[in-house]
Amino acid sequence: MVSTHAHVPTAHGSRYLQQLCKHWAHKLEVEFTPEEGRVKLPDGALAEMKASAEALDVRIDASDAELLERMKGVVARHLDRFAFREAPLPFDWQDAAA
Repeated sequence: MVSTHAHVPTAHGSRYLQQLCKHWAHKLEVEFTPEEGRVKLPDGALAEMKASAEALDVRIDASDAELLERMKGVVARHLDRFAFREAPLPFDWQDAAA
């Protein structure tokens, strides 16, 4: 298992988290509140998000590095779509072995 984390500075983290979770709820298993979200991504990957007044923290877990890289792109592109006024958001992905 491999994982990555990004701390994304934004005052709109809760809004983006909720928009993304609602968007993916049509196809994926999703749980969320205004402060936290959990999305079961394709191929067994998992995205977890936490919103604060200053940032959105995103964690992705995946079975291997290739899947992790793909899911980082998927999550970042979708969040950037919802954050079009301030996109591209500064994702500072920090990879680590889970």
